[in-house]
Amino acid sequence: MTTSFDDLALAPALLSAVEKEGYTQPTEIQALAIPELLGGRDLLGTAQTGTGKTAAFVLPILQLLKATRPQTGSVCRPRALILAPTRELAEQIDERVGAYGADLRVRHTAVYGGASKVTQGRALQRNPAVLTATPGRLLDFISEGRIGLGAVEFLVLDEADRMLDMGFIPDVRRILAMITNKPQTALFSATMPEEIAKLAAGILKQPAVLEGVQGQQPVARIAQTVMFVEQANKVKLLVELIERQRMNRAIVFTRTKHRASRVAKALSKHRIPSDAIHGDKTQNARRRALGEFGSGKVQILVATDVAARGIDVEDISHVINFEIPNEAETYVHRIGRTARAGAEGAAVSLCDAAELGSLRAIERLIDSQIAVDLDNIYHFDPKPPRSSRGGGTRGGRGPGNNGGARGGSKRGSASRHGRTGAHAAGGGRGQRRQAGAGRRNGPERGL
Repeated sequence: MTTSFDDLALAPALLSAVEKEGYTQPTEIQALAIPELLGGRDLLGTAQTGTGKTAAFVLPILQLLKATRPQTGSVCRPRALILAPTRELAEQIDERVGAYGADLRVRHTAVYGGASKVTQGRALQRNPAVLTATPGRLLDFISEGRIGLGAVEFLVLDEADRMLDMGFIPDVRRILAMITNKPQTALFSATMPEEIAKLAAGILKQPAVLEGVQGQQPVARIAQTVMFVEQANKVKLLVELIERQRMNRAIVFTRTKHRASRVAKALSKHRIPSDAIHGDKTQNARRRALGEFGSGKVQILVATDVAARGIDVEDISHVINFEIPNEAETYVHRIGRTARAGAEGAAVSLCDAAELGSLRAIERLIDSQIAVDLDNIYHFDPKPPRSSRGGGTRGGRGPGNNGGARGGSKRGSASRHGRTGAHAAGGGRGQRRQAGAGRRNGPERGL
């Protein structure tokens, strides 16, 4: 494995920029991808956020463009096009292009929805060589005749599986059809759903296929636990977890914008500095929330999946799934916010009876059973009574639980399931009980 950026045949200006950014040795995906891209090959990379994949494609693009002259004309004709699923990720990539290319004078910009088209249009008039874009806003500018794709030599599709989740693949295919000169192409994805595999097969020419350790085992350094709790008790348990584990920087995920706002408000009432980011927030509000989260002023960031893409904050100790995601791949993306760049982290999922099916789907995807943490006073038994179970089902009902009723468990009795009070949700692993068909106890209430 390459141990130094000096071994990657990068230009001195890029090596200097990498050093200024504080990086001394390449990550695995960088060491594998940079030589392949510099050699002109297409690339299919399996990589999680936090593995350094942005530099893995930005550095080669800058190296290959460094000797070119800026283009002129009334229509922006980028030579490198990077497609990203969200505006946060597009901004993050463009910022990295600027940082690594500071001494190369390679013009660059990003266009994305939710921001001023007037401002972005002015930036396009400078004819950037590297354009980072979300699919929808890119198509808007193309339809207005302000961007042309006839000069694209380098194409990157970043977080392709998230584009699939967000319904962008038809737009991506429209964009690809407009690029007629067969550019060198790299596609990165944390997971490889069938439709993304088909897309890759259609656009990549004999690609180098890179599956680094981080890509194959994206959750290896994350201590994962699940707590069974009814929806009405989730906020109570969340507050208890944050205080018990002394979480100073954690992300809480919800499925909806409305729920994100309500959870952040509830945490603030408990004097836990919190803020929410989601699609209804203005760009300035989201930037402010992210800035305060990064600086430590905000302790807990409550986010929807779309809004969380592109968050690049160090030292996130915990990811809490306030609600289990409907798509199993989304779980992998969520918990990838912690344990970045070789660090360790913890992921806690709060699962009610209606979410058991989604939990099982996640376990099938990661090919592992998530440890059950019974050390909370709000848990319910995810199993039906013995009389309604088949004879082959293992295990019994939860300690102190009366037919799945709320609040009946005793904290101390969790030890007979391999749990003690010292192994709360921060990362201890208790005995796994099979999550069978659970029962919902009454209508959903509260948050």
